[in-house]
Amino acid sequence: MATQLTNLFNKIWQQYLSVTPSVKNIYQLLGNGNDIINDHVAYRTFNHPKINLEKLAEGLIKFGYSECGQYDFTAKKLNAKHFEHPDSTMPKVFISELKVEEFSSKVQAIVTGLINQLPDNVCERADFLYSGRLWQISSTDYQTLLEVSEYAAWLAAWGYRANHFTVSINHLANFDDIEIVNSTLKKAGYLLNTNGGEVKGNQNVKLEQSSTLADKAPVDFTDTTIEIPSCFYEFAKRYPLSNGKLYTGFVAASADKIFDSTNVKN
Repeated sequence: MATQLTNLFNKIWQQYLSVTPSVKNIYQLLGNGNDIINDHVAYRTFNHPKINLEKLAEGLIKFGYSECGQYDFTAKKLNAKHFEHPDSTMPKVFISELKVEEFSSKVQAIVTGLINQLPDNVCERADFLYSGRLWQISSTDYQTLLEVSEYAAWLAAWGYRANHFTVSINHLANFDDIEIVNSTLKKAGYLLNTNGGEVKGNQNVKLEQSSTLADKAPVDFTDTTIEIPSCFYEFAKRYPLSNGKLYTGFVAASADKIFDSTNVKN
């Protein structure tokens, strides 16, 4: 089972690298040749019964993951949960879902049209978490979604893949300060997400986070090909609770700004 889970994340990682080429260099920059522990991996989906958060989580639960936190992002019209594995070296998984019913009938029709292209049991595919986009979409529909929700547009364009991986600063051999990590990245020419500040969170909330801006990669729509933001790399430092164990949850106010790493206008 452990080998299967490791293989799953290896495949998710390789798919992620294919549209996020900056990650290989950052991995070397921060890891200096050493392996890097992933704090968490994030996914996006729609809250449709066929592919909602719970459906995505089913495959993870079979590998021993369990739900450990729930979050609400009212402004972005999202729900989210995070899942943890008993083996702490396995990344946490953060899954969010768009509350489609809170959008206009036009947006709902576009999303329904995408989902109708999927078989009912699509989430049961062994490769679902790295299956990519399983529907066809026009650039016009993409732009319509983009006007009201960057999240919806990104998901419609990219489908099922890791939106980002996250470096655990706590496990880096040569860094233990998020400010120094950020400074190292900027000196190497990488742009950071500055929405809400370069560092989101602080020691008081037991979690500090930062992230690069997403790379860009071409996406084939039904009518044209457009280069749009793909995925990004996040960095997290966790602080101990009163019992001495590291905080393992997420801070909604910080995560809300991290979502903006894939904004087209960055």
